[in-house]
Amino acid sequence: MSDATPPLRDRFWERLPLEQLTRPEWEALCDGCGKCCLNKLEDEETGQVELTCIACRLLDDETCRCSQYPIRHQFVPECIVLTPKTLRDNLYWLPQTCAYRLLHERRKLYPWHPLISGDPDSVHAAGVSMRGRTLSEYDVADEDWEDHIIEEPT
Repeated sequence: MSDATPPLRDRFWERLPLEQLTRPEWEALCDGCGKCCLNKLEDEETGQVELTCIACRLLDDETCRCSQYPIRHQFVPECIVLTPKTLRDNLYWLPQTCAYRLLHERRKLYPWHPLISGDPDSVHAAGVSMRGRTLSEYDVADEDWEDHIIEEPT
């Protein structure tokens, strides 16, 4: 029995509904921008969500990936596990450029997405990622988060 990961099917994101993706295909949709790992502020009255440059303590600012992804819930129990089912309930906080959001809304991936470009660094080269732009949640007091609201890099 082999432990090898099965290959990704050709242009699977264009042909298959999210519910039919394999685990490796689902994970490959992540462009590595790091924006979903930014802390957000939600206005309780309007429901409007604002993005901050304050990152989850597990986000690696250089790679824009979770430094403890397989065991992240040991450190951040409230981290959302995104699945086709949970996607519907969590769409409001996902970045506008997020592949999961785009495909759920039946839109195309951007040309800089690594699945399109073939380059895992294309998201950084396009200036869409949070590489080098974040502050750790350990370094900013909760009451100061409003001072760090940003516009989403697109």
